[in-house]
Amino acid sequence: MPIPLFNSVASWLLKKRYHQIELFLKYPSEVQYEVLHQLISIAENTEIGRKYDFESVNKYEAFAERVPVSRYEDIEPMITRSRQGEHNIFWPTPIRWFAKSSGTTNAKSKFIPVSDEALEDCHFKAGKDMLSLYFNNNEDSKLFTGKSLRLGGSKELYENNNTFFGDLSAIIIDNLPFWAEMSSTPSHKVSLMSEWETKLEAIVNETIQEDVTSLAGVPSWMLVLLNRVLEKTGKGNLFEIWENLEVYFHGGVSFNPYREQYQKLLPRNNFKYYEIYNASEGFFAIQDRNDSDELLLMLDYGIFYEFIPMDVYKTPQEKIIPLWEVEKDKNYAMVITTNAGLWRYLIGDTVRFTSTNPYRVKVTGRTKHYINVFGEELIIENAEEALKVACKDTNAEIVDYTVAPVFMKGKEKGAHEWLIEFRRKPESIQKFTELLDTSLKTLNSDYEAKRYKNVTLNPIRLNIARKDLFYDWLKINDKLGGQHKVPRLSNSRDYLEELLKMNTLS
Repeated sequence: MPIPLFNSVASWLLKKRYHQIELFLKYPSEVQYEVLHQLISIAENTEIGRKYDFESVNKYEAFAERVPVSRYEDIEPMITRSRQGEHNIFWPTPIRWFAKSSGTTNAKSKFIPVSDEALEDCHFKAGKDMLSLYFNNNEDSKLFTGKSLRLGGSKELYENNNTFFGDLSAIIIDNLPFWAEMSSTPSHKVSLMSEWETKLEAIVNETIQEDVTSLAGVPSWMLVLLNRVLEKTGKGNLFEIWENLEVYFHGGVSFNPYREQYQKLLPRNNFKYYEIYNASEGFFAIQDRNDSDELLLMLDYGIFYEFIPMDVYKTPQEKIIPLWEVEKDKNYAMVITTNAGLWRYLIGDTVRFTSTNPYRVKVTGRTKHYINVFGEELIIENAEEALKVACKDTNAEIVDYTVAPVFMKGKEKGAHEWLIEFRRKPESIQKFTELLDTSLKTLNSDYEAKRYKNVTLNPIRLNIARKDLFYDWLKINDKLGGQHKVPRLSNSRDYLEELLKMNTLS
């Protein structure tokens, strides 16, 4: 099929899906009820289904009463059995794939089950929906006249049980339908290389020969790749290499710290940025409007959503509510039940609803990725916004950062200690630190109260990281590339102390 015709046919097919999306926009509660009913019905004869008598569950309240909320540690024994080849434990169809994730809160690896249904009805469906929403908003798009540069992880074979594990992105790439494989670069072989630095060079060499029209990947690692492309080619910006490049689909980490750097690499006002929210456990939300920072929660992917208000999280008053009871502008921990056999699973992410008609969210952080040693309840969203202000007003650019508490000793007050690697240092470190502190006070009333007249918290301590410190730390911990991230906020000093030691030794 000629490329222009393929582009036209593909865009037409993708736009048709938008009418199905409109169904859950109009009837969100009904669609979620139906998802829950289907999941329970499908799994009623599994070990989990028999344990909680799914056959007699006919309403949400009964499901919520019988099935406890679980964390990875609670279900790890069942996952281990599944990885060893045992079937029908938490999902009726055989689980062949496991998304390996160390997360950002624990060095221990997690192996998240990925069923055939989750691949087809969640991850692949979401990929098509991402394009459908994009084409619906950009009718003149020429996306399929070229290729999508995808940046994923690696895969490995798990011993002798005919089950596989690897980064979620690698699992998806390894199972892509032919049409997606045809329209992507680099090749299958290069995409699944396990050694990051070798893979990086192979991707550069292969993709600079292609007509790339879109980018897809985690912002931090994509930035490393794109800067390497410019170094290799000697060009001033990416349009000199890929003149038809029109959109970057990104997710995994907040885009705010990287936005200005991307705008320099991609200096066109009409270039589009589309954010997605996916994880090893599922694909949850997609930006559905141009130039928006809100994500539409996708309700028909075989995922049933529940939420824990963060103001009562891990308290005696903790409660769990379904989607139809959430409120705007409140922070929630997300609980999911999925078509891969995760039942009321606490994923560890926090979101804030910006709209309930339709349901749109912003990802605000992690349930374990915040600082609340002194009652300040600092979340990642606060940190990212404050950094954005401080960078803009001091002409600075950052590569990565982490923050930890300075604990009180005797009469000595506490503080927050930041370690930041700058791509371009601020014009004044003192002004940057003051702006960061002031912005955090503006964004977070609890932080402001603790900082008032230094009553509990002293001013921020700022350390400047050497070049490539965070990259080297990830390399030492075997976390280069893919979906790996630097831990941003922590209630302990473990990460920070490791990094500060490396910073000093260099």
